[in-house]
Amino acid sequence: MSYTITKIAELIGARRVGDCSATIDWLLTDSRSLCFPEETLFFALTTKRNNGARYIPDLYDRGVRNFVISEDTAAESQLASFNILFYKDANFLIVSNALKALQKLAEQHREQFQIPVIGITGSNGKTVVKEWLHQLLSPDKVVVRSPRSYNSQVGVPLSIWQMNAQSEIGVFEAGISEPEEMRSLQNIIRPTIGILTNIGGAHQENFFSLQEKCMEKLALFKDCDVVIYNGDDEFIGNCVSHAMLSAREIAWSRKDVERPLYISKVDKKEDCTVVSYRYLDMENSFTLPFIDDASIENSLNCLAACLYLLLPAKQITERMAKLEPVAMRLEVKEGKNGCLLINDSYNSDLASLDIALDFLYRRSLSKGLKRTLILSDILETGQNAPTLYRKVAQLVKNRGIERIVGVGPEITSCASRFSIDKAFYPDTEALMRAISRGELRLENEIILIKGARRFGFDVLTEELERKVHETILEVNLGAMIANLNHYRSMLKPETKMVCMVKAFAYGAGSYEIAKSLQDRHVDYLAVAVADEGSELRKAGITANIIIMNPEMTAFKTMFDYMLEPEVYSFHLLDALIKEAEKEGITNFPIHVKLDTGMHRLGFAPEDVPQLIERLKGQNAVIPRSVFSHFVGSDSQQFDAFSRQQITVFENASSLLQEAFPYKILRHLCNSAGIERFPGAQFDMVRLGIGLYGISPIDNSIINNVSTLKTTILQIRDVPGEDTVGYSRKGHLTRASRIAAIPIGYADGLNRHLGNGHAYCLVNGKQAVYVGNICMDVCMIDVTDIECKEGDSVEIFGDHLPITILSDALQTIPYEVLTSISTRVKRVYYQD
Repeated sequence: MSYTITKIAELIGARRVGDCSATIDWLLTDSRSLCFPEETLFFALTTKRNNGARYIPDLYDRGVRNFVISEDTAAESQLASFNILFYKDANFLIVSNALKALQKLAEQHREQFQIPVIGITGSNGKTVVKEWLHQLLSPDKVVVRSPRSYNSQVGVPLSIWQMNAQSEIGVFEAGISEPEEMRSLQNIIRPTIGILTNIGGAHQENFFSLQEKCMEKLALFKDCDVVIYNGDDEFIGNCVSHAMLSAREIAWSRKDVERPLYISKVDKKEDCTVVSYRYLDMENSFTLPFIDDASIENSLNCLAACLYLLLPAKQITERMAKLEPVAMRLEVKEGKNGCLLINDSYNSDLASLDIALDFLYRRSLSKGLKRTLILSDILETGQNAPTLYRKVAQLVKNRGIERIVGVGPEITSCASRFSIDKAFYPDTEALMRAISRGELRLENEIILIKGARRFGFDVLTEELERKVHETILEVNLGAMIANLNHYRSMLKPETKMVCMVKAFAYGAGSYEIAKSLQDRHVDYLAVAVADEGSELRKAGITANIIIMNPEMTAFKTMFDYMLEPEVYSFHLLDALIKEAEKEGITNFPIHVKLDTGMHRLGFAPEDVPQLIERLKGQNAVIPRSVFSHFVGSDSQQFDAFSRQQITVFENASSLLQEAFPYKILRHLCNSAGIERFPGAQFDMVRLGIGLYGISPIDNSIINNVSTLKTTILQIRDVPGEDTVGYSRKGHLTRASRIAAIPIGYADGLNRHLGNGHAYCLVNGKQAVYVGNICMDVCMIDVTDIECKEGDSVEIFGDHLPITILSDALQTIPYEVLTSISTRVKRVYYQD
């Protein structure tokens, strides 16, 4: 649902600086999540540690033209690194408080919809209930819901903004950590149906009592038509009575037969649970594919909501049986050394710990494995450490845990509370060191990994091994930037650019190249697989990243690190949509690939109408761009076919664009296409081999980026009748001086270059490879070259073009560049 910038200024009562027309579809508070700059409104939120205004210059360079800033920020900008008056083609909406303005805009947007809206709050289970309600209701209703756990003062407004004309039911979480927070969330969500999952100790430190926190949560339901909660929980029941809500109650019960929703029987099987219930005197049952108590309680809250919404009991039964686990909740994975891992690093409090321990215990019964708990400090409970960990120790004992591994200073200080096999570490790094050194052995155990996010339990870390190697690849960042500018000079001012950094940035090293490109404000980076993208994110790269060859096993990595996949088939699209819906993802950007003649990957042009129908029937993913590949843009021989591809792409991509109201970027040109087909730039181009200094048209060097060097290890005199190297392949015709250099095929030096087929440079002179190239070493003839041990050797680079090697191998420079092993140290410089 779109708003003009003029309308938004009116709705939030802003003073406007700038008079550019704009239509807003997207709200942004995190600059790393930018996807559609042209239709984005950025709210520069101020926190204790940061001011969103610092990201305005970068966002402006990336195409954003609409900003909301506070009065204080506007005043400070006169003295800061940016001045709003300098941005002549931008709009700044100036308000007293950017967060309050975001919330007010969401409130105004919410008023446009008269549909059932479910508001969910509680200490645990909010996300599961929300996601399961989506699974139960979405087969025949258009359900809009909070993405993941967007339940905060910022997340809730962003969630509500997703509501549009097609929405039939809303499902939103609301989370609080301090008194008086729920009032603003209630004004935004305005739920008609309220669900209180449970009340536990999470975020207790800011509340005087558990009752105060419960009453604060119940404020969400002030104007609800109905409130759903566990009627057997006496504490919650008393709080609901004190809240004096006007809403009807569905307080389901497993004890009170007089309740409207009475749970008559819960029968746990080996791998499922059968729940029998009576609602308004009608008896029914369903089978839940889970056995833990938390899942059962969550399913009962969902059941009550579905019944209130008049979902037929038969459909409830069918859909309950198909419920899927929600990501980031008790993920079970195979571990090393015969271990089974249960990852529950989503939150950390006593209630969720008990739930997870129950799950662990039940899983262990059929596995015969030792029960182990790895537990971090439990944060934000409001309890002192001795009291808290006395309770933890009792839980651990009651659930039959045989070993505990504690991480953090607080739990370590209370180690004496635990009377089982135990080990304690001050932080996660110390634990990992103990595991890598063999000081802590984990074998044939079922291990619950339970901890607060700040401890990083959900991240697999690898101990780095120092790499010492005398062969280096020098990377000239200045030359790379010159190549970037060389191709930019061929573009229209409005044309965007994708830079390829896949395959370790063509061997040059992904991070340094990506960082330099990000600093030059390229619009997108592109890598082959999700692991490449996630490594860039971990290293601090925030630019948009496209995954050119997405693997179905890597969807979660793409979601977690905001990596935008290429989508080339209905099979991949359907799998991606399913996983995104399971994760609670909405409007995740994808890049649609069309097959216009390469016949490698891509949707056929005639598939576009069906593709449009599929994309419009869901809201998990959204097309950000549509593109295709030239087959032979580097050669005049294929120009007729290239022009045919342009026409096919123009027609098919236009059809896709016409089906959607927002801008979908179109791109076809690669490095050769940029130079040879300037009329086919469309909205964006992709720069690959040209960025690294090689013209794809004639293999000439533009500005050399990479130079592969090594040193002479040893020089020896070898008689003319002898041979050099394995299998006596290096036949000498004269007495020779043979130098050994520390580079081999394991470093990326192709074996086919040996036996005189190519040469390197020693002190500017050609030195031919003698004999077979070995794994780590090769030999060169330096008979006629003045040199000594320790002298530098150039394999390719500024003085020996890489094309000399690729021609000798009858291949392309790409292959030579991307074959350079990661064990070769990269040294970066800028001339």
